[in-house]
Amino acid sequence: MNLPWHLYVMAFVYFIAGLNHFRNPRLYLKIIPPYFPNPKLLNQISGLAEIILGIALCIPVLSSYAAWGVIALLIAIFPTHLYMYFDEKARMGLPKWVLLLRMPLQLVLIFWAYQYT
Repeated sequence: MNLPWHLYVMAFVYFIAGLNHFRNPRLYLKIIPPYFPNPKLLNQISGLAEIILGIALCIPVLSSYAAWGVIALLIAIFPTHLYMYFDEKARMGLPKWVLLLRMPLQLVLIFWAYQYT
C-alpha cells in the first residue's frame, strides 16, 4: 500500500517537532501549565510520542493507528494552548490574536490526521 505524499509531510512535521522537544526543552517547559506535575518528564514524553508517531505514520500497517495517536496527542496538549492564551509569561511575547487563531488550528490538524485513520 502506497501512502500519500501529504502523510509524509505530516510525519516529518511531527518527527521534527518531537526532536525539538529535546533540542530546545526550555521553550516547551515555559508553556506547560503549572497544574501538570513533572513538566520535564511531560516534555520528554510528548517529544518522544511525536517522534514515534512521525515514524509510525510512514509505516503502512501502523499509519492508521499513528493517526489516531496524533489526534489523541493534539487533544492532550490543548490545555497548553489555553494556558499560553491566558498567561502572559507563557505567551512569550506572542499577540493574543495569534494564540487565539492557534486553537482552531488544532481542529484543522485533528481533521488532517483523521483523514489517515
